[in-house]
Amino acid sequence: MHNHSGILLESLSDVGCQRQNNEDCYGSWQSSSADEFARKGLLVVVADGMGGYEGGQEASRIAVETLQRIYSQPSATAPQTLLTRGLIEAHSRIKQYAIEHPALLGMGTTCTAAAVVGKSLYYGHVGDSRLYLIRNGEISRLTRDHSYVGRLVESGAISPEEAEIHAQRHILTAALGAGDEIIPDVPDQAIQLQENDILVLCSDGLWGQVSDPEIAKIASSASPAQACRELVQLARARGGPDNITVQVLAFATSEAE
Repeated sequence: MHNHSGILLESLSDVGCQRQNNEDCYGSWQSSSADEFARKGLLVVVADGMGGYEGGQEASRIAVETLQRIYSQPSATAPQTLLTRGLIEAHSRIKQYAIEHPALLGMGTTCTAAAVVGKSLYYGHVGDSRLYLIRNGEISRLTRDHSYVGRLVESGAISPEEAEIHAQRHILTAALGAGDEIIPDVPDQAIQLQENDILVLCSDGLWGQVSDPEIAKIASSASPAQACRELVQLARARGGPDNITVQVLAFATSEAE
């Protein structure tokens, strides 16, 4: 079998308790070719659209489909380069779609895309969806929020704890489809994964209601499928004011040699 036997991937998206439509989108891709799979591994993407339900839905869909298309094209290009190229192409395509559909002016989306190739993790990120790494029960956020409150934290004006409850925490400073150009956040080098590592990708509908320690505890103590269900249920139980999307990847190096 040419699948990624070393990874268990589960995804779940929920409209939440207060929205009429789900403007989040997620996707994944892996090649059925053993050689290509060895070069590109598994791609996962989460996008959280904005700009009215139609604009938001279209923007997040375009982002996910563009990342899948760019990443899956036959190419010897490095995974990290493909992720960056996909985000820049998605930005351009969303802006063009808005020009062709003037009623959707202002459409945009966050996008967090990650690729696991063997033991190496690559990612590209714009917006405030998040990529977490959970190792031995400890959680670390690999992405930084492109948001007004994120800038306040980085400047030392407020604490990370204050940021989590700040009234303006959802105001973005960067999104696909917004502004002239985007510069995706990428890691300086591939992150080396270890056996039993867990990755969590999610929209702010999850992390806005569920704390990082809670995400770590649930993802570490349940199967990926059960973790997705429990995380969504917890966000809903706390009011579910936004769409909730989560992808959980459990990694085992011993099976992925």
